[in-house]
Formats: sequence, structure tokens, C-alpha cells
Amino acid sequence: MRHRTIASHFARAVLQGAKRYQLDCAPILEQAGIQPELLNEPRARIAPEQFARLIQGVWRALDDEFMGFGLAPSKRGTFAMMCHAVIHCRTLDKALQRGFLFYGLFPDAPRLSLERDSDEVRLCLDESSLRDPAHFLSESLLVIWHRLASWLIGQRIRLEQATFACPAPAHSAEYDLLFYCPIQFDAPQTALTFHARYLDLPLLQDERTLKRFLERSPADLLARPDEGDSLSSQLRRLLSRDCQRWPDLEIAADHLHISPQTLRRHLREEGTSFQGLKDELRRDMAIYHLGQADHSLQEIAEQLGFSEPSAFHRAFKKWTGLTPGAYRAQGDRCPAHPTGGAWLVPRPATKSS
Repeated sequence: MRHRTIASHFARAVLQGAKRYQLDCAPILEQAGIQPELLNEPRARIAPEQFARLIQGVWRALDDEFMGFGLAPSKRGTFAMMCHAVIHCRTLDKALQRGFLFYGLFPDAPRLSLERDSDEVRLCLDESSLRDPAHFLSESLLVIWHRLASWLIGQRIRLEQATFACPAPAHSAEYDLLFYCPIQFDAPQTALTFHARYLDLPLLQDERTLKRFLERSPADLLARPDEGDSLSSQLRRLLSRDCQRWPDLEIAADHLHISPQTLRRHLREEGTSFQGLKDELRRDMAIYHLGQADHSLQEIAEQLGFSEPSAFHRAFKKWTGLTPGAYRAQGDRCPAHPTGGAWLVPRPATKSS
């Protein structure tokens, strides 16, 4: 399903670094197509495209790819130059080591490293150089490096574990969309663990593919949820084929070549359920369609398999805290903008104390 939505928490978190510089965030939200009132609703969700535009807006406004969370800014274009520095490496190991060395040239940049332990390797992040109380940049850096590494070798790197040297945050349930692996909080270090065999794989990308990759990255790396290979992801892809004629649990289990009891157990272990996945899928598809002008509320309700618009109305408000009409009205008050754009808000001369 290509229209997975993003919790409003992450939109609020993006803006915290900009607010540190006393930046007026209203123009950034307007360019992203996000109404400020939407961020006041904890259950609200936004589209990946809106989130990508929001990130890019903060980058432009601050001229800082660390979004105001570092001890010093990382000027726009730094990530792209790092990618050009690693693209000709022979293996992923060499590419990651060169990328970490590149950022090591900047004294106040966050430090990343690889630690080997038998057949496993940990990509470790030193957070001591971050002013990131909500750990948003820490999450972002791990997501970016994992997805960049996967892109370089042309396959998704399966994560064995993600650990965080902080207590579990209120939005910890969203980590499944970021990492798709077992999560541990209050850990000794912030790191991603994966099999060491990936490090020996050759890079499959080149200057030509890098040019296309950088047209939307790294914002797209953060905004695009990782579908992963978990059972819940497989089931979501199965269900998304036809929301009007969803199979029941027994038929879905047969499609996945497992028993209904095994499906229930695995979904429970992954922190979800068959009904929960259907609700999330309906919610995300509803948000996508409400952002378009093609269908009426009644047509959207029918497409999502609701027997009547009132049932859709009640379900959507339960999911997001807003009615479908109110959600569409929020979007109607925001201008549509492409992911790119040349607008620029000058960086403030001084930061707040």
C-alpha cells in the first residue's frame, strides 16, 4: 500500500528545531499543505508527501539538514556530497565507512560507527552532539542510513533489532513503521543490528541512478514508510488489493499459507490484529482519497466498504479525531505545492537562548 500515513507527532517534532531559532513555522506549514490546527489533534495523520514537503521546508528555512537539532547546522547539499563520495565504493562496508568518515570531517556532526560481533553488525549512533530531547533526529538518522544502505545494494537490509538509549516514547507504536524489527528502549546504545553478510555485498548503484535518487532524498527516505517483510506487512499488501471485498481471516491465512491460529498469534506478537490492520488500511486510504477532489464522501465510504456514509463518518472520527468533512476542509484551505520548489525563508541570524 503506497499511501501509508504518518502520525501528526512527527510533524510536530520536525518543527521543534525550527522553533528553537524562533522561526515562524506558519509559512512552512502552508507550503507543506498542512493546517496548523491539524497538529493539535494527537490522533491526526498526514500524507507522506506533506511530510516530505514539511522536512524540505525546514531545511530551506534553516539551511540545515539536521533541522536545528545539531550543535551546528549541516548545510543543504551535505548529504548529496556524501552520497557522491561513497557511490564508487566496491562494497557496502567501504561505502558506510567512507560516509561516516565524511561526516567526521565536521567537528559537531553526530558520530556513526559500525561494531562487529560474530555474524552481526551494529550501526551505532552517538547522540552526545545532538540537542534532540524528543529524539527525532536520532530516529531520522537511523532511518536514513538504513534505507540508504538498502538502496545502495539493491535490496532491503533486514534488521534484527533496533535499540534506543532512551525510555519508550509516547509514540513508540509508530516505530514499527520505521524499522520493522524488535525494539528495545532504555538500552546501552542507540543502534541498528543486522547480519554482517550485507557488508560484503557490492554496490549496485552508480552516478546515473544517484542523480535520480537525490531528486527526492533524503526527505523521501524519511517520508516513505518501510513496508518491511513482517507478516502484518504481507497481510496489509494482500488486503490492499480490494478494500470492497476483503477476505475473512481464514481466507487470508490460506493466501499466506499458514493456519488461522498461527496468523492470529503472529499478528498478536507484532502488536496488531486482523481487525486493527483493516482499520489502519481503511484510515490511510480514506486520508489519501480525502486529499483528492475526485470523489464525494459517499463514494469514498463505498470504496472502503462501509455500508453507509454515517458509519464511515463515525469510524474516521474515531481514527483521527476529525470528521471526514472537517479533514477535507483542512486540506482545501492549503495550496497544493510540488515536492520541490524554490521558495526560501532566510535563516535567522541568532538562535534563541
